[in-house]
Amino acid sequence: MEIKRIYLDNAATTPLAEEVIDAMVETMKASYGNPSSTHSIGQEAKSLIEGVRRQVADYLKVQPGEIIFTSCGTESNNMIIKGAVAHLGVERIITSPMEHKCVAEAVRDMKTRKNIEVVYLRPEKNGDISLEKLEEALQASDKKTLVTLMHANNEIGNLLDIEKVGEICKTYNALFHSDTVQTVGHLDLDFSKINIDFASCSAHKFHGPKGSGFAYIRKNSRLKGLILGGGQERELRAGTENVSGIIGLGKALELCMDNLEEYKNHIQKIKDYTIEQLQKAIPMLKFNGRSAEKDGSLYTVLSALLPTKNPLIGLQLDMKGIAISQGSACSSGAAKASMVMMMILNDEELEISTPLRISFSHYTTTEDIDGFVKALSEIMAEKTN
Repeated sequence: MEIKRIYLDNAATTPLAEEVIDAMVETMKASYGNPSSTHSIGQEAKSLIEGVRRQVADYLKVQPGEIIFTSCGTESNNMIIKGAVAHLGVERIITSPMEHKCVAEAVRDMKTRKNIEVVYLRPEKNGDISLEKLEEALQASDKKTLVTLMHANNEIGNLLDIEKVGEICKTYNALFHSDTVQTVGHLDLDFSKINIDFASCSAHKFHGPKGSGFAYIRKNSRLKGLILGGGQERELRAGTENVSGIIGLGKALELCMDNLEEYKNHIQKIKDYTIEQLQKAIPMLKFNGRSAEKDGSLYTVLSALLPTKNPLIGLQLDMKGIAISQGSACSSGAAKASMVMMMILNDEELEISTPLRISFSHYTTTEDIDGFVKALSEIMAEKTN
């Protein structure tokens, strides 16, 4: 008998919307020209790209020239962090141990190769980053500083008040970069009200295609690109643009923004239902960070802590047709706990419990959750017996 597949790993990637697929296929068929070509076929493709650039800029309340299309959030984050060191005189980076692996590795690379001073803000027990500690760190040095802190944690969903962080950075003349990969397309963002210099996005986090993203780079920042060649993307990202991918990003963003409240309300109800059903089925279960709270948490992510040690839980759920994660997609194959879990759990909790990340989309149903909770309960019962 075929196993019904249930997908609960939307923080890793989301399924493409049908409308996105249709828009991309049509673009590949009809708009195949090179956007850098001067003939009409090439300029048609260029016009499509610029239309999406204006669309993204309108969403973020910024100027179109501040949107640079890339392949993903990882490329955007590397471009920004390494570019800030190479071209903007940054000598010091303030970050957190809970950043996405691409940010963590880019920062570590700058520390190793460029001798950049790195200050890590250890999170509070609930996973929050202390703004007081951030201000203290900025006060401690006159070096040109880049603050890089993610908007929403990809494992526990804690939201950072980027407006307040921006104000603090402005006070101390620091540059501010935020990895907004988990929040673009899910929250109504307005960068005109925030002192933010740089941000990143991946389309596949909101039902767009993999291989398409963008970087927000504030006008007059003087940042330069890492990929050299032609003059594409305001000379910040050389290489022929991924036209169909950019169109897919634009269509996915359009769908999310047009249906933002509907999608958000549906997902929040699903999340609330999941919390309720898990608490009924596994009374000793806990939730990590602020993920079970409505305030201060991204509504698409729930991080559970199972009251038993079972490093194979992800594989066992997969065998029952449940696609889910034990951490971020970049660390799910690791046997040890993720850095996020090591920051918020003590040694005893790490020894006797198992984290599980459940992440939702507007396609998730209560039937999906019922199937997941049933499968999880069966595995827990088998382990107990």
